[in-house]
Amino acid sequence: MLTLDHTMMRVEDLEASLDWYQEHLDYEEKSRWEADTFTNVFLGPEDVHEEGALLELTCNHDDRTYTHGDAWGHIAVRVEDVYDAYEELMDAGVEDYRDPDSCGGSYAFVKDPDGHEIEIVERDHGAKWSLDHTMLRVEDADKAIGWFTRKLDYEMFRRSEHSSFALYFLKPRDAADEAMSVELTYNYDGRSYELGDAWGHVAVSTDDLHDTWESLMQRNAEDYRDPESCDDRYAFTKSPDGHEVEIVRE
Repeated sequence: MLTLDHTMMRVEDLEASLDWYQEHLDYEEKSRWEADTFTNVFLGPEDVHEEGALLELTCNHDDRTYTHGDAWGHIAVRVEDVYDAYEELMDAGVEDYRDPDSCGGSYAFVKDPDGHEIEIVERDHGAKWSLDHTMLRVEDADKAIGWFTRKLDYEMFRRSEHSSFALYFLKPRDAADEAMSVELTYNYDGRSYELGDAWGHVAVSTDDLHDTWESLMQRNAEDYRDPESCDDRYAFTKSPDGHEVEIVRE
């Protein structure tokens, strides 16, 4: 089962980003990888579920800046009451972006220091502020849904059709409620999207990297970065819309 392991975002000031997530979402540092040219830090709630996903912040050491594009939408975090959670963030000095009233009372949005959007959603499961889903915009819904179902054995467990767009939520069939899902957003107007570079990838975990990679290749997934090119620790493929999907060993 290829459960979603983490979502990676690039940040320009690592300490500022860590302070923001630790102060406002009560995240704690789970692990860190210091390389010569970059640092990766993995964050999540103290009581994150065993199948829950983490947030990976990547900071390159060359002081580069990033563009967001619009092919990546947001991460979403869970709370019991969206109004109480939003008020808590406002009281703590987080910038008012999209309050619950402007979103029909069922969700809200804030932004982190680098401008990544964070949706706040009401759920009756999962630790407070734990990752609920990562939203990706797609240009062909049928093709994108087919990719996740055939390549990763995901299934659609929720959909929402509207007058100008549709939302499709997918994750492994037997994944826990607390596991993160992908939300595919399809707008009906035929627009195209730019990936930018402020978002990196979503990652799925496997107990056998090479077997999983071989299965992906048999299913005609894109051979982007194979295990050998990544020191046999991980690998990368891409969705039809160019979103990078990392495969990591459990």
